[in-house]
Order: sequence, then C-alpha cells, then structure tokens
Amino acid sequence: MRDYEILANPSEVKTDSVVLQQKIKALAKQKNALILAHYYQEEEIQQVADFVGDSLGLAKKAKETDKAIIVFAGVKFMAETAKILNPEKKVLLPDLAAGCSLADNCPPEEFKKFIDAHPDHYVITYVNTSAEIKAMSDMICTSSNAEEIVRKIPLDKKIIFAPDANLGRFIINQTKRDMVLWEGSCIVHEAFSIDKLTNLMSKFPEAKLIAHPESEEHILKIAHFIGSTGKLIDYVKNSREETFIVATEAGILFEMQQVAPDKKLIAAPSHEDNTCACSECAFMKVNTLEKLYQCLLKETPAIELEKDLIEKANIPLTKMFELS
Repeated sequence: MRDYEILANPSEVKTDSVVLQQKIKALAKQKNALILAHYYQEEEIQQVADFVGDSLGLAKKAKETDKAIIVFAGVKFMAETAKILNPEKKVLLPDLAAGCSLADNCPPEEFKKFIDAHPDHYVITYVNTSAEIKAMSDMICTSSNAEEIVRKIPLDKKIIFAPDANLGRFIINQTKRDMVLWEGSCIVHEAFSIDKLTNLMSKFPEAKLIAHPESEEHILKIAHFIGSTGKLIDYVKNSREETFIVATEAGILFEMQQVAPDKKLIAAPSHEDNTCACSECAFMKVNTLEKLYQCLLKETPAIELEKDLIEKANIPLTKMFELS
C-alpha cells in the first residue's frame, strides 16, 4: 500500500474535501457535465468522477457522452482527444500545465521530419501525443489495444511507431513486426529502480510483479504480467494471488484496492527518495480538487483546437475505434 504523508489536521482536511466533492457533484448535475478521471489522479478526484479509466476507456466515454460539458481530470492530450471526438462540446481541463513527458518528447516539427525520412511507412502513434501529432498519423493506439492494432496492419506495410519506444519494443517482441521507433519515453515508467525492485521482490517472494508496457525492458523481462492500467486492475481483481508489486504510476493503487480490497498492493520503488518511494506523475498531480471545482464553476480553461486540425486528427482516432 502507499505510504501517505501525515497531515497536521487530517480530519479537518478530510471534511473540507468532502464538502468540495459535494459542491462539484452538484455543479456537474446543474451544468449537465461529465467528469472523467484517469487512474493516476489523486484519490479525492477519482471519488468525484462519473467515470475513472485508462486512456482507451476514457476516450470511449468521451465519444459516447451526450453531456454538454466534459471535464477531463487528466492531462492535456487526453482533453484534446475528448475535444477531437466532440468538437461541438465544451471540454475543460482543470490546469493546462497538466502535460505529458511523452507528448512533449515528440514535437510536431521534428516528427514531420522523421516521417519524411521514412517514406511509405504506415504511421501508428500512441494516444499520448498532441493533436498535431495525431493529425499526422494513419492510426492511433493505446497501451490497451496497441498489439491488437499492429497485428491487424497488413504484413506488406512498413510501420512507424511513436512516441514510446519501450511500448514499441514490447509490441515488436509480441508481434514480431519490424517497426521504426521514435525514441520517446515516459519519465514515470523509466523511474523504477531495478536494484530496489529486486530487493523488494526478495522481501516479498510471494508477490507477483505486474508492469505497464511503457516500463523499461529490464523491468518487463522479470514481470509476471504486463498490461495497460485497465488490464493491470483486471488482473489483480481476478487473480488468485494475494500480493502484487505494481510497476506503474502509484495513483492506480486506489482503484485496485477498491476492486480487490483483500489484496496486498505494493508500489514498485523508484530511483527518487520521495514520500511514498513510488513513481508518481507530477503532471497528473497538477490537478487538484479545488482546481476541478473552479474549472467547472467558471468553465475555464477550455480546450480550443482549429477545425481543420480536429478533422485531420479525428480520422486516425475513428480508425482506432473501428479496428479495436
């Protein structure tokens, strides 16, 4: 389980959070708003969301909703995806500073050069990219469906896979497809310490190591199960095992414990000597309950994208839903 920083007045803070959560729920009902939250958000944000999920699940919910407003408690590329799928709806993000190391690691100008250097390649990009990168793509994927999508691409097509090289190498190992990789990575999933992890596994020999495919290859080689955040949660829920070391962003432990309350969950250790000794996404943690409330109250900041960009980016996203 996560180790939490001890608060000076925990009961008072808890009361304030509950009141704010009640205000958010009432405001969402009044404004006909859907609140979406990623598994990596803080627990109090997950508790107030209408739906909590991984990138694929959240994209599906955004695509299906009939609500007038979508409030995305996640990072910017997720909110942009919701806007691409719902150009007529208002899409809000509590803090525009909630970015993504993977998306930032793949600037449009440089990626255009990369594509031009590999003509006649089918371009598959991970959902963790900007709207501009999606608009340059032939297909979008998530960690949930990347392997499935790559397997469905005809063998005579050469493939560019971007921007997560760790995920790309994992998919190559699974499918045996020869793909050209953009060398991007997620700072969260590259933060795990193999030395601390092996020590932890020695301390808990009964534990099963489960890992996100964005993790480095040496982590994946020793993992008992590899999957997207949604698949990791399902694995823990359905497994007969009782103890798990979880190698992904520590925010996932909250939902895991909800669906598997009797299981022992241990966050995989990172290189950093931080409060919980686990790997956390600073971008995800930019959002707070107060920011979520103010965002919904004032209906800002809103995601704004050019119509032409939305139309181009929507094509590969739609293909993803058709193929997966």
